[in-house]
This record gives sequence, C-alpha cells and structure tokens, in this order.
Amino acid sequence: MDRVTVQEAAHRLGISQDAVRQRVRRGSMRCDKDDKGRVYVYLDPTNTRPAVVHNAPSDTVHDTSHNELITELRDRIQFLETELAGRKEESRRKDHIIAALTQRIPELEPASEPREYSERPTEHVDRGTTSTTESRKPRWAFLLGDLVSASRRGLGRVRRG
Repeated sequence: MDRVTVQEAAHRLGISQDAVRQRVRRGSMRCDKDDKGRVYVYLDPTNTRPAVVHNAPSDTVHDTSHNELITELRDRIQFLETELAGRKEESRRKDHIIAALTQRIPELEPASEPREYSERPTEHVDRGTTSTTESRKPRWAFLLGDLVSASRRGLGRVRRG
C-alpha cells in the first residue's frame, strides 16, 4: 500500500480531490493524519490508473476523428446561426406588419348607420303554411326606420329658407 496525499491520490485515481475526501468520509478509503493535520490516503497499486502510454498510430486516428468531429460541430453551429438570423428577420417583418395594422385601426371608420334588419324576403313556416315576408317585424317598422334614416342623412343637406 502506498501512503499518498489527497492531491496525489486524486491524480492517480483520475478523480477530484473532493471525491477522494468523500471516500474518506464514507470509510471506503483508509487514511490517517500527520502532526500538522495533513490527510494521507493509502492506495493499493492495483486500484490506480495505469500510466498513460501514447501510441502514435492510435493517437493519429484519434486526432483525425477528433478533428472531423470538431469540423462537423462547427458546420452545425454555422447552419444554426444562419437559421437563427433568418428567423430573426422573419420575426422582424411580422412585427412590422403588426405595427402597421395596429396603426390603421383608429383610421377605420365605424359604420355610419347601425345595421337594420334584412329587407330580403325570408320563408318561414307558420302552422304548416309557407309564406314570404320581409322580416318578423311589421312592415310599418321598416317604413318608419327608412324615413328616420333618410331624414338623418338629409338633415345636413336641407336648406332652410
């Protein structure tokens, strides 16, 4: 068993120093402290990571695939940035159209006369007989309504003399 510092144990195991401290607290690693309060951990040489040995051919293949991956990711980022710019432009155009339409709302004039009942004949069934009438209101209501609306329109044009 090797007696090493927390930092050295983290390096050998390939984990963080906090992870080593957690293992010490849980009791999964043996440890002791010196006079100054420094914590030492006991490691079994079989549990540590093997030393990294670089193989030139496999590193070249790894680097090539790594570079291809980076190139692919850069291409995707560029595509997404282009898409985002297009969507922003589309959103800007829509906002412009909405703003133009909302400015026109006050310009629209309300109907000068309230809509009256339809003067088209409609058919309705009254106790099994079919008859054609102009509306459910009596005829005099239409005539009176036409006279009132005509007089309203003509008031501004009539000369008094």
